[in-house]
Amino acid sequence: MNIQIFGKNKCFDTKKAERYFKERRISFQYIDLPRYGMSPRELDSVIQAVGGLDKLIDEKHPEAATLTYLAFDEAKSSRVLDDPTLLKTPIVRNGRKATVGYRPEVWKEWE
Repeated sequence: MNIQIFGKNKCFDTKKAERYFKERRISFQYIDLPRYGMSPRELDSVIQAVGGLDKLIDEKHPEAATLTYLAFDEAKSSRVLDDPTLLKTPIVRNGRKATVGYRPEVWKEWE
């Protein structure tokens, strides 16, 4: 398994995801989303794996409402790449598979 966890340092669900993999002795790479963001290819891969960009947007973010006015997914993707804090966390990737949020029932299938 090649696990990547994109998260925020102060996100409770990100900490729970890290703990989940540590308890099972599964190595993972942690990426601080606000600091490093995602590459366009990584974002496209995650969008396809979870079924759309709208499932990745954090509705609690103060600027999330502005994304609803953008007509094209390319414009939304560009905005998300510029401000990765608009994404829900954690985003956990395993190759071409990905989840958003704390999803141990899915991660168990990856083991």
